[in-house]
Amino acid sequence: MRYSTILTIAGSDSCGGAGIQADIKTISALGGYACSAITAITAQNTQGVRSVQGCAPEVLGDQIDAVMEDMTIDAVKSGMLFSKELVEVVASRLRKHTPPNYVLDPVMVSTSGSRLIEEDAIEAVRSQLFPIATMVTPNIPEAEVLSGTSIKTPEDMARAASAIMQTGCRSVLMKGGHLEGEDSVDLLYTKGEDSPLVLPSKKIATKNTHGTGCTLSAAIATFLAHGEDLRSAVTQAHKYLHKAIEQGKDIEQGKGHGPVMHSELRTKE
Repeated sequence: MRYSTILTIAGSDSCGGAGIQADIKTISALGGYACSAITAITAQNTQGVRSVQGCAPEVLGDQIDAVMEDMTIDAVKSGMLFSKELVEVVASRLRKHTPPNYVLDPVMVSTSGSRLIEEDAIEAVRSQLFPIATMVTPNIPEAEVLSGTSIKTPEDMARAASAIMQTGCRSVLMKGGHLEGEDSVDLLYTKGEDSPLVLPSKKIATKNTHGTGCTLSAAIATFLAHGEDLRSAVTQAHKYLHKAIEQGKDIEQGKGHGPVMHSELRTKE
């Protein structure tokens, strides 16, 4: 017997709402065992990012090797990768260890608007990591950069997903939260399937959206690690995130974009 084990490769968020911290909270809340490899340390809070220090490439590689040589990893999730050199390390280690599931969240900009990846790292992510990813989970701004297209409608999302899948990834979850309107729709495109899985939801009126992308991708990786198929994993992760946003929508945690509520916690007046 062992736990369903997930390795998250991402940056550390000092205020605990996104990155490694959000991933560990999500994985734990969903009954998985979380391992981590830290790519960068950020000094940030709910109002913005003050500074970022990337990890030494050899140390990142050692973190990944140390975990994957000792434990059976059921799924890997990556988030903020920061630099081309770190992307190359992640790509080399994932090709070496060949985990059964790899969910790639192409983190580029924080919720507060701060850039979290160097320019030359974007092409490295696209060329080196997309071909080995089980799933890529871009939001609209990220998908526009990755596909080179403007996205204003669900039809635009479909065209962008097609362009992204040309890089070799097996599936793309297009997150539609940035589109205008009261409703939001996420679309899962999978190679070999004629139509996408449509995941509609009502937008929740809240400023507490810090770490939503990290939370969703970590949840997908966790459900895949538990043995769910792709559609089931995405559906359950989508429901989990919606509940986490709903639970935390009225909480005042910090002065800016607060976090979602990953699990049941006590509150103070």
